[in-house]
Amino acid sequence: MAEQGDERRFGEFVAVRRHEYVAELALDRPKAMNAVSTDMARSIAAACEALAADRDVRVVVLTSTHERAFCVGADLKERNSFTDADLVRQRPVARAAYTGVLELPMPTVAAVHGFALGGGFELALSCDLIVADRTAVVGLPEVSVGVIPGGGGTQLLPRRVGAARAAELIFSARRLEAAEARELGLVDELVAEGEDRAEALALGARIAANSPVGLRAAKRALRLGQGLDLRAGLEVEDAAWRSVAFSGDRAEGVAAFNEKRAPRWPGE
Repeated sequence: MAEQGDERRFGEFVAVRRHEYVAELALDRPKAMNAVSTDMARSIAAACEALAADRDVRVVVLTSTHERAFCVGADLKERNSFTDADLVRQRPVARAAYTGVLELPMPTVAAVHGFALGGGFELALSCDLIVADRTAVVGLPEVSVGVIPGGGGTQLLPRRVGAARAAELIFSARRLEAAEARELGLVDELVAEGEDRAEALALGARIAANSPVGLRAAKRALRLGQGLDLRAGLEVEDAAWRSVAFSGDRAEGVAAFNEKRAPRWPGE
């Protein structure tokens, strides 16, 4: 990890930049179109660990420095040199990168342009929201190279688009261009070419204006409630409500509303 002005580096291939309460986690391996090598996976996991512990970060936006790709997935050139033992050793390292993004406690937004394939699209799916520009091409082509989506794709995609649609997309290994991806719900917002990062950061700033305590509790309720029956889900929601009801943020939010001023969130 290295500090460079407003940019904090995690290894060679990952940078974190702060925009007030929004942290930008930038994938920065342009020579390989952000293919996720073992070293890059370690860096993503380390960056996520640091962000998760930072109480000043209210939103994380996942971006790419490459002009034509968000991330093309696992580094298959590296994988081609692996023995079976190498692959076994790499598996927990790779998983830690995807779960690092997935388990960030604050809201997360992916800014996607160009190719977001395989593990690259799984990194985006690990975020709460996906903003894509019109150059985006997304898909989970893993079965075409003899594996399966192993970064959360078989679990995250059906939660977005339903079981049958996810099965069709995973079994066919097909790529979707931006308009179809938006139509089917694989991405949430479609913007003009080259505007994905700016729009995602703007969305992040709008979200970050709200209570950090409320945001984390709302995300926890949304995530933990998925797949539960309604009664169990409402219990999850009640537990999340109780965690914020007596917080400093709740007191400040009510006071600011009544005093007709912008809240000054204590974040606790």
